[in-house]
Amino acid sequence: MKVCEIFKSIQGESSYAGMPCLFIRLTGCNLRCTYCDTKYAYFDGEELSEDNILNKVHRAGIKLVEITGGEPLLQREVYQLIKTLLDDGYKVLLETNGSISIRDVDRRAVIILDIKTPGSGMNKEMDFSNFDYIKKIDEIKFVITDRRDYEWSKEIIQNHNLKDRCHILISPAYGIMDPEELAKWILEDSLDVRLNLQLHKYIFKSENNLRT
Repeated sequence: MKVCEIFKSIQGESSYAGMPCLFIRLTGCNLRCTYCDTKYAYFDGEELSEDNILNKVHRAGIKLVEITGGEPLLQREVYQLIKTLLDDGYKVLLETNGSISIRDVDRRAVIILDIKTPGSGMNKEMDFSNFDYIKKIDEIKFVITDRRDYEWSKEIIQNHNLKDRCHILISPAYGIMDPEELAKWILEDSLDVRLNLQLHKYIFKSENNLRT
């Protein structure tokens, strides 16, 4: 696999926010979101075998592992890596951008499905058939840049009955959407979602917010 980086940090997003986590960021992405904060993952990285990656994971001593990108599902070898980590007793989170089918991902993994809103410029690339494979333990994330994104996300949640199928995360696009304003909209609508801040960006002031 081509790996951009492997690093320890505090899990900044999802319902696992605040927990120590080992991140495996794979290289390559098929989308180009307007607010992307990991453009360096488009191309940078090195080829590592599964054994190389597992050795780094074992040495880190953290049982929560997130595989992210870029877009990790672009590399077919990731499916076996997820299975191996799960078999070894790790809790595995997979963050994926919503444009590639999650059908073949090991059902024991927690999927964080990032549904791209109109403000991302990539909403037409979404594969909504992924909702057919979502499990109760999974999470669907919407990154909000403005009111239009918020209303669009509410419509998707309602039309696909998502709140009864998994955890729903609503995130303000960092540096673009005011978290306080987004929180007010959620409260006004009594929306049954989790406000999802990028906690690591508020904690770490260096090393690229360890990491974006």
